[in-house]
Amino acid sequence: MAATRGVEVRAKVPSGLEGILSGDALDLVASLQREFGGTRAALLERRADRQRRLDEGERPDFLAETREVRERPDWKVASIPADLRDRRVEITGPVERKMMINALNSGAKVFMADFEDSNSPTWENLVQGQQNLIDAIDRTISFETPEKRYSLNREVSTLLVRPRGWHLPERHLLVDGEPVSGSLFDFGLYMFHNAKRLLEKGSGPYFYLPKLESHLEARLWNDVFKFTQKALDIPQGSVRATVLIETILAAFEMEEILYELREHSAGLNAGRWDYMFSLIKKFRNRSDMVLPDRAQITMTVPFMRAYTELLVRTCHRREAFAMGGMAAFIPSRKDPEVNRVALSKVREDKVREADDGFDGTWVAHPDLVPVAMEVFDGVLGDRPNQIDRKREDVQVTADQLLDFRVPGGKVTEAGLRNNVSVALQYLASWLGGNGAVAIFNLMEDAATAEISRSQVWQWQRNAIRLEEGPTVSADLVREIEDEELDKVRESMGDGFGRFRWEEARRLFETVALADQFDEFLTLPAYREID
Repeated sequence: MAATRGVEVRAKVPSGLEGILSGDALDLVASLQREFGGTRAALLERRADRQRRLDEGERPDFLAETREVRERPDWKVASIPADLRDRRVEITGPVERKMMINALNSGAKVFMADFEDSNSPTWENLVQGQQNLIDAIDRTISFETPEKRYSLNREVSTLLVRPRGWHLPERHLLVDGEPVSGSLFDFGLYMFHNAKRLLEKGSGPYFYLPKLESHLEARLWNDVFKFTQKALDIPQGSVRATVLIETILAAFEMEEILYELREHSAGLNAGRWDYMFSLIKKFRNRSDMVLPDRAQITMTVPFMRAYTELLVRTCHRREAFAMGGMAAFIPSRKDPEVNRVALSKVREDKVREADDGFDGTWVAHPDLVPVAMEVFDGVLGDRPNQIDRKREDVQVTADQLLDFRVPGGKVTEAGLRNNVSVALQYLASWLGGNGAVAIFNLMEDAATAEISRSQVWQWQRNAIRLEEGPTVSADLVREIEDEELDKVRESMGDGFGRFRWEEARRLFETVALADQFDEFLTLPAYREID
């Protein structure tokens, strides 16, 4: 690994991976940090200012100052590359070697390799993940167990990569004495090693961008794209990015986000789980905007319906892709009845998305690819997408996006217990280096863990009374922690001792019971991993 001026690697580079952090690669990451770190910091402070205004009672609305962008009919996003025109089923997962091979072989049109919510950002995971991506693009990736050797099929999914969000630092790499942005670290290394590789193969560097809260944050990404393409001497417009609309504030700026990225845009995605977390987080102190149990907040409740229909209309108006949300069910090999019921719900969800005009959808497990594919095949036929469905019938107001009423919604003991158990189990796994965890037949990641802990915080903060009678309090939550951990201990047997339960419990109480709300659980959790 070559030394680079002003750059300090504060961790041992895993053996054999020194080339990932070559001097030239670190030069690019450092130049990105120096060029854009100040703007990133200013935008994060802008987020904090906006939260203060929300706490004081401000209600979000569509921006008056960008009305012209929304009303102008004459702009579209750039034409879509050939290998991104059909995205009817996409599968997601962390940049772990075996999972990547299985996902690329799954039959999905696209695989999103994830450095963010489904990846625990240990130093080894991050650096090894970059090598895994190189090997996947070169088609040399393999993985062996005593029972089986995993390698790529002849036909594989188109690769997209999700770097970490703007809020996350990478403390193992300092630039001029300060931690580099996790976003710029993930993006810069991937671009350095793979942009030209991909273009030579007739593809390109394609990304998913997480957790944006404004069009100004999209503008920053667009500036990063232009700078990096110039630095690497590749054609402008080579990068394509799909933005996850997974915050309530971004829902009011969908048109503007597409506009800022229009030369690099590949559309928007309805990131349903983080969106739900955002609703709780942004209005956490509002007793009149408390959500019921997570399981009751389906995609058919009015405010979620308004959000997804607005996304389809917005994207298709600008000839961009509208991508549906995640089906997180994990099929059981032991319980056919669980599978029958869950797969019926997955099919129903995908039918709704396809009928609403979405161009594709997400799944978390290879066994769900055929179900989702069958549904979208039935609607699309030989067409690669349905961008021609403009959904001009859709008209969505700010009030519809902010009306959080759930017909028949309740806060129950079962919902509280589920939140506590899921958060504890997920954090214990995350601290051990695994960010995608099967819990109660669902693939849980940081987004769903965020819902769990933020609901507990909100219910306790607002002294919400459970349907069964008791009021949610810190004492009640701690009592349930004891009981749920006993259940996990019993079910796991000797395997229970392999996890960091005490640290997970302490961290959970920090983000679920403290007086001040941590904006992201992954920020305090990050301090606990190597």
